Amino acid sequence: MRRRGVLAAMGVASIGGLAGCGGSAPMADEGDDGEGSGDDEEGGGDDGSGDGDGQSGENGGETDAVTDDLPTDWPSGAYADYDATTVTVRDPDGDDLGAVRAAIADTRDKRTLGLSDAPSLPENAGVLFVYSEPRETLTFIMPNMDFGIDIVYVDADRTITRIHNAPEPGPNEDGSEQRYPGSGQYVLEVPYEWTDRRGVEVGDSLAFEL
Repeated sequence: MRRRGVLAAMGVASIGGLAGCGGSAPMADEGDDGEGSGDDEEGGGDDGSGDGDGQSGENGGETDAVTDDLPTDWPSGAYADYDATTVTVRDPDGDDLGAVRAAIADTRDKRTLGLSDAPSLPENAGVLFVYSEPRETLTFIMPNMDFGIDIVYVDADRTITRIHNAPEPGPNEDGSEQRYPGSGQYVLEVPYEWTDRRGVEVGDSLAFEL
């Protein structure tokens, strides 16, 4: 199996800054919470529609069947010692749309690692990236990732502001051109098209405990 690229997020203070990932973007000086202050690369992202340019069916090795069961084997592997929380997505009427068991990435090292060391992501599993304060600009990039994911940006009030379907890079692509911008204090990564299967939309909210 080829080396999976680090899917990472570094908060930046200026519009257009890129969140570094692996060796594709230089690390910046650390801020108070261990986050970089950005670099001179420009984040491209998509057109902001939240649809991404996804490909169905072959981006995570997961079934399209919808189940409410939370995985009992996540976090595991490199993430076995991570704290975890149940993240429930609710629509504006308060109805539950789905839930995931999420490993909590609340330090710079964990955010930088991202899903680099995960061979796949089980259905209803995820990673919750936590920042100490809202970030005006974040960009996630995923060079050499072996599976696709959804990237969900969430503001300080835990309301979803943007959703990206981020497919696995193609056989002749390294994923370095796949850039997914947003803003917020939290970012939730879930299996590819999980948000579509659950009917999750911008304006829905997350409920979780840290």
